[in-house]
Amino acid sequence: MKADKSYFRKLWKRIYRCRLLYALLLPSLAAVFIFHYIPIYGIQIAFKDFRTSLGIWGSHWVGLKHFKNFIEYPYFGKIIWNTFWISFVSLWTFPAPIIFAIMLNEMRNLKLKKVCQMITYAPYFVSTVVVCSMTILFLNREGLINNIIGFLGGEAKDFLSIPSAFAPIYVLTGLWQGLGWGTIIYLATLAGVSLELIEAAKIDGASRLQVIWHVNLPHLRPTIVTLLILQMGSLLSVGFEKTFLLQNPLNMEASNVISIYVYNVGLKNQQYSYSTAVGLFNSIISITLIVIANTISKKVSETSLW
Repeated sequence: MKADKSYFRKLWKRIYRCRLLYALLLPSLAAVFIFHYIPIYGIQIAFKDFRTSLGIWGSHWVGLKHFKNFIEYPYFGKIIWNTFWISFVSLWTFPAPIIFAIMLNEMRNLKLKKVCQMITYAPYFVSTVVVCSMTILFLNREGLINNIIGFLGGEAKDFLSIPSAFAPIYVLTGLWQGLGWGTIIYLATLAGVSLELIEAAKIDGASRLQVIWHVNLPHLRPTIVTLLILQMGSLLSVGFEKTFLLQNPLNMEASNVISIYVYNVGLKNQQYSYSTAVGLFNSIISITLIVIANTISKKVSETSLW
């Protein structure tokens, strides 16, 4: 009992000593609690026939009715495929920040390195609305890309009206916008590589490529695996804003993803229970993918989230 009192006394002293740091955490913790945990209470409407006049508790319980309706929806397969395909194509860009971070880390000209960082970081701070507007302007028939194609003797096309081109356009614009920002965590990890280890490898005759392969990449492996697991969890989570802004009636066949469908049935048609069920279905699949990826990673590389 005395040991417990001593432990809590020491714990309180440590907390009091760092009270200002904990005070800085309070706004973030409050925001997470208010906007992420409290709304979980409303998930129950996915299992009810929600009516605003009756409220959440007063609405009638219907079980898995809305999940069944979504699975039986004629375009269910198409919506899932569109979401999966865009995410799968995005997954192929996962190594890009790693490669770019290694390239920046190997640059010896500090001024050039800072210029490259600034140029690649800048697009991240550009609004998604602006990025999509630029994409539409560049890819329409009178846009920059078609002017270049016409100059080279090709035929102008309205690329955003081609369904098969939607996923590559979505992914490439996302890569352009997020490449620089995605390298930050890898650069921070590379900054922790032991200089003595690198010097020892060079003394043993290792080339720069061998240092990267045998020293830098093993040091990056836990970070790479962790971020890959998290990305696997978002395999069915294609962003709404960008998809909505790039969508048009001609590419609807390829751009109708889960987030767009939830918006249409939830906000436009006011089917709140049904849209909540669709969103919950997506979340369950995402959690399942994270668990599977984490289990495989734990067995293969001994690196996992838990």
